[in-house]
Amino acid sequence: MSSIYHRISVRKYEDRPVEKDKILEILRAGMQAPSAGNQQPWEFYVVEDLDKIQALAASSPYAGCAAGAKTVIVPVYRTEGIRFPELAQIDLSIAQENMWLRTDELELGGVWLAIAPARERMDNVRKVLNLPESVEPFSLFPVGYPAESRPQQDRFHEDRIHWVN
Repeated sequence: MSSIYHRISVRKYEDRPVEKDKILEILRAGMQAPSAGNQQPWEFYVVEDLDKIQALAASSPYAGCAAGAKTVIVPVYRTEGIRFPELAQIDLSIAQENMWLRTDELELGGVWLAIAPARERMDNVRKVLNLPESVEPFSLFPVGYPAESRPQQDRFHEDRIHWVN
Protein backbone atom coordinates (compact mmCIF):
# COMPACT_ATOMS: atom_id res chain seq x y z
CA MET A 1 0.00 0.00 0.00
CA SER A 2 2.93 2.38 0.46
CA SER A 3 3.14 2.96 -3.31
CA ILE A 4 -0.27 4.66 -3.15
CA TYR A 5 1.36 7.37 -1.04
CA HIS A 6 4.72 7.33 -2.82
CA ARG A 7 3.89 7.14 -6.55
CA ILE A 8 4.53 10.29 -8.55
CA SER A 9 4.38 11.21 -12.22
CA VAL A 10 7.91 10.63 -13.54
CA ARG A 11 8.66 12.39 -16.82
CA LYS A 12 12.47 12.13 -16.88
CA TYR A 13 14.32 8.84 -17.15
CA GLU A 14 17.88 7.57 -16.92
CA ASP A 15 19.45 6.40 -20.16
CA ARG A 16 19.15 2.67 -19.47
CA PRO A 17 16.62 0.05 -20.51
CA VAL A 18 14.10 -1.59 -18.20
CA GLU A 19 14.55 -5.33 -17.80
CA LYS A 20 11.95 -7.56 -19.47
CA ASP A 21 11.06 -9.29 -16.17
CA LYS A 22 10.13 -5.91 -14.64
CA ILE A 23 7.96 -5.02 -17.64
CA LEU A 24 6.21 -8.38 -17.29
CA GLU A 25 5.62 -7.69 -13.58
CA ILE A 26 4.02 -4.35 -14.46
CA LEU A 27 1.79 -6.01 -17.06
CA ARG A 28 0.87 -8.82 -14.66
CA ALA A 29 -0.32 -6.18 -12.18
CA GLY A 30 -2.38 -4.51 -14.90
CA MET A 31 -4.04 -7.77 -15.86
CA GLN A 32 -4.99 -8.45 -12.24
CA ALA A 33 -7.40 -5.50 -12.33
CA PRO A 34 -11.12 -6.13 -11.94
CA SER A 35 -13.25 -5.40 -14.98
CA ALA A 36 -16.95 -5.09 -15.77
CA GLY A 37 -18.41 -8.57 -16.14
CA ASN A 38 -14.82 -9.88 -15.97
CA GLN A 39 -14.48 -8.90 -19.63
CA GLN A 40 -10.77 -8.08 -19.35
CA PRO A 41 -10.77 -5.96 -22.53
CA TRP A 42 -7.07 -5.10 -22.35
CA GLU A 43 -4.10 -5.85 -24.52
CA PHE A 44 -0.70 -4.19 -24.23
CA TYR A 45 1.88 -3.07 -26.77
CA VAL A 46 5.39 -2.78 -25.34
CA VAL A 47 7.29 -0.32 -27.50
CA GLU A 48 11.09 -0.28 -27.34
CA ASP A 49 11.82 0.90 -30.88
CA LEU A 50 13.20 4.42 -30.38
CA ASP A 51 11.76 5.77 -33.65
CA LYS A 52 8.29 4.56 -32.68
CA ILE A 53 8.73 6.04 -29.20
CA GLN A 54 9.56 9.40 -30.80
CA ALA A 55 6.44 9.14 -32.97
CA LEU A 56 4.30 8.24 -29.94
CA ALA A 57 5.73 11.25 -28.09
CA ALA A 58 4.45 13.41 -30.96
CA SER A 59 0.98 11.80 -30.93
CA SER A 60 -0.38 14.19 -28.30
CA PRO A 61 0.55 17.72 -27.24
CA TYR A 62 1.12 16.35 -23.72
CA ALA A 63 3.21 13.27 -24.55
CA GLY A 64 6.59 14.86 -25.27
CA CYS A 65 8.16 13.37 -22.14
CA ALA A 66 7.70 9.89 -23.61
CA ALA A 67 10.61 10.67 -25.95
CA GLY A 68 13.06 10.20 -23.07
CA ALA A 69 11.86 6.72 -22.11
CA LYS A 70 13.41 3.47 -23.33
CA THR A 71 10.04 1.71 -23.01
CA VAL A 72 6.50 2.91 -23.60
CA ILE A 73 3.63 0.61 -22.74
CA VAL A 74 0.49 1.29 -24.78
CA PRO A 75 -2.63 -0.22 -23.20
CA VAL A 76 -5.42 -0.79 -25.72
CA TYR A 77 -8.92 -2.17 -25.33
CA ARG A 78 -10.77 -4.58 -27.56
CA THR A 79 -13.97 -3.35 -29.16
CA GLU A 80 -15.28 -6.76 -30.21
CA GLY A 81 -16.36 -9.73 -28.12
CA ILE A 82 -16.79 -7.87 -24.83
CA ARG A 83 -20.03 -7.66 -22.86
CA PHE A 84 -19.84 -4.03 -21.75
CA PRO A 85 -17.96 -1.97 -24.35
CA GLU A 86 -19.14 1.27 -22.73
CA LEU A 87 -17.11 0.34 -19.63
CA ALA A 88 -13.88 -0.68 -21.37
CA GLN A 89 -12.15 2.66 -20.70
CA ILE A 90 -13.02 2.38 -17.01
CA ASP A 91 -11.60 -1.14 -16.98
CA LEU A 92 -8.39 0.17 -18.57
CA SER A 93 -8.19 2.96 -15.98
CA ILE A 94 -8.14 0.39 -13.20
CA ALA A 95 -5.52 -1.68 -15.01
CA GLN A 96 -3.42 1.45 -15.64
CA GLU A 97 -3.48 2.36 -11.94
CA ASN A 98 -2.38 -1.17 -10.97
CA MET A 99 0.48 -0.88 -13.46
CA TRP A 100 1.55 2.47 -12.08
CA LEU A 101 1.58 1.25 -8.49
CA ARG A 102 3.61 -1.84 -9.42
CA THR A 103 6.02 0.39 -11.37
CA ASP A 104 6.65 2.39 -8.21
CA GLU A 105 7.12 -0.79 -6.14
CA LEU A 106 9.81 -1.88 -8.62
CA GLU A 107 11.61 1.45 -8.04
CA LEU A 108 10.81 2.55 -11.56
CA GLY A 109 8.93 5.63 -12.68
CA GLY A 110 6.16 6.24 -15.12
CA VAL A 111 3.49 8.69 -16.13
CA TRP A 112 -0.04 8.10 -17.42
CA LEU A 113 -0.48 10.05 -20.65
CA ALA A 114 -4.11 10.21 -21.75
CA ILE A 115 -4.91 9.19 -25.31
CA ALA A 116 -8.56 8.10 -25.07
CA PRO A 117 -11.11 9.52 -25.47
CA ALA A 118 -9.46 12.15 -27.73
CA ARG A 119 -10.11 10.74 -31.21
CA GLU A 120 -7.22 12.60 -32.89
CA ARG A 121 -4.71 11.24 -30.35
CA MET A 122 -6.19 7.75 -30.65
CA ASP A 123 -5.88 7.89 -34.43
CA ASN A 124 -2.27 9.11 -34.17
CA VAL A 125 -1.31 6.20 -31.91
CA ARG A 126 -3.20 3.74 -34.12
CA LYS A 127 -1.19 4.93 -37.11
CA VAL A 128 2.20 4.78 -35.34
CA LEU A 129 1.63 1.21 -34.14
CA ASN A 130 -0.46 0.06 -37.10
CA LEU A 131 -3.12 -1.19 -34.68
CA PRO A 132 -5.89 -3.48 -35.88
CA GLU A 133 -9.39 -2.01 -36.10
CA SER A 134 -10.52 -4.37 -33.32
CA VAL A 135 -8.68 -2.37 -30.63
CA GLU A 136 -8.62 1.24 -29.45
CA PRO A 137 -5.56 2.89 -27.87
CA PHE A 138 -6.19 4.02 -24.32
CA SER A 139 -3.01 5.66 -22.99
CA LEU A 140 0.74 5.89 -23.21
CA PHE A 141 2.75 4.77 -20.19
CA PRO A 142 6.44 5.65 -20.49
CA VAL A 143 8.43 3.58 -18.00
CA GLY A 144 12.02 3.87 -16.88
CA TYR A 145 14.50 4.40 -14.13
CA PRO A 146 13.63 7.81 -12.67
CA ALA A 147 15.98 10.71 -13.29
CA GLU A 148 13.89 12.89 -10.99
CA SER A 149 12.51 12.59 -7.48
CA ARG A 150 10.15 14.52 -5.26
CA PRO A 151 7.67 13.70 -2.51
CA GLN A 152 4.09 12.99 -3.45
CA GLN A 153 1.52 15.62 -2.54
CA ASP A 154 -0.90 14.94 0.29
CA ARG A 155 -4.24 15.04 -1.54
CA PHE A 156 -6.47 14.22 1.40
CA HIS A 157 -9.15 16.88 2.01
CA GLU A 158 -11.54 16.00 4.78
CA ASP A 159 -13.89 18.79 3.69
CA ARG A 160 -14.64 16.74 0.55
CA ILE A 161 -16.12 13.91 2.61
CA HIS A 162 -19.85 14.02 3.19
CA TRP A 163 -21.32 11.64 5.75
CA VAL A 164 -24.89 10.55 5.04
CA ASN A 165 -26.54 8.93 8.08
